[in-house]
Amino acid sequence: MTMLKIRPNSTVTEHFRDPAIPLVPDHMRIYAVGDVHGRLDLLTALQAAIDEDMAAHPGPDCVEVYLGDYVDRGAQSSGVLDALLQRQKDRKAICISGNHEAVMLESLLSQESFSRWLRMGGLETVYSYVRPAAGADEARLWNEWRAAVPAEHISFLRKLTSFFVCGDYVFVHAGLRPGIPLEEQSREDMMWIRREFLDHQDGFGHCVVHGHTPMKDPEVLSNRINIDTGAYATGHLTCLVLEGADRFLIAT
Repeated sequence: MTMLKIRPNSTVTEHFRDPAIPLVPDHMRIYAVGDVHGRLDLLTALQAAIDEDMAAHPGPDCVEVYLGDYVDRGAQSSGVLDALLQRQKDRKAICISGNHEAVMLESLLSQESFSRWLRMGGLETVYSYVRPAAGADEARLWNEWRAAVPAEHISFLRKLTSFFVCGDYVFVHAGLRPGIPLEEQSREDMMWIRREFLDHQDGFGHCVVHGHTPMKDPEVLSNRINIDTGAYATGHLTCLVLEGADRFLIAT
């Protein structure tokens, strides 16, 4: 698997920097990872590349931020949750909730939500936990899946945060509603919003790093950075690395 790495030298100093360029606090480095969607193979490769980068460039306090949509569509959603749980034990890792995690949680409680979830990629997640007998109806599939989901996975999903702020950046799954202060943003908007956020050309108070809307390449604008590169379909899982005023990519 080929890894793309771009690590430019800093072109901005503390004394003469452009105030429009967002900054990460001194002595910190952020690794932000886009939508995984069940691709454990890509997540494992990307985490190995992150570890390699940390070893090659030691010093800062490193924090990994995962932007949500860990499950659905890809074949190994259960394994992805296991990997993220382990990462939280081994590293400073912050996991944000995507809309697919929210619907998975709802599906544990409601067969109606389960039916809706199956139509948005949830069936692949179900099959990462159970393989029911041929011809099993939906009610049986629902009950077998619920019995197979480990309590540790349910606890992980329930504890997912809505956003994370570091320096001049805010990290969120889908985006923010324009004109609403960060502390008043709804969790639903942060997991689901699309057009109102994507079409907004003014600032949000922070540079927003997000996923949710797949793009062929990372989208870097003055007010937001989209790093959802459609990993489940394209094989390209993207990590945005932020340190001081520098930005660079590690990608599968």
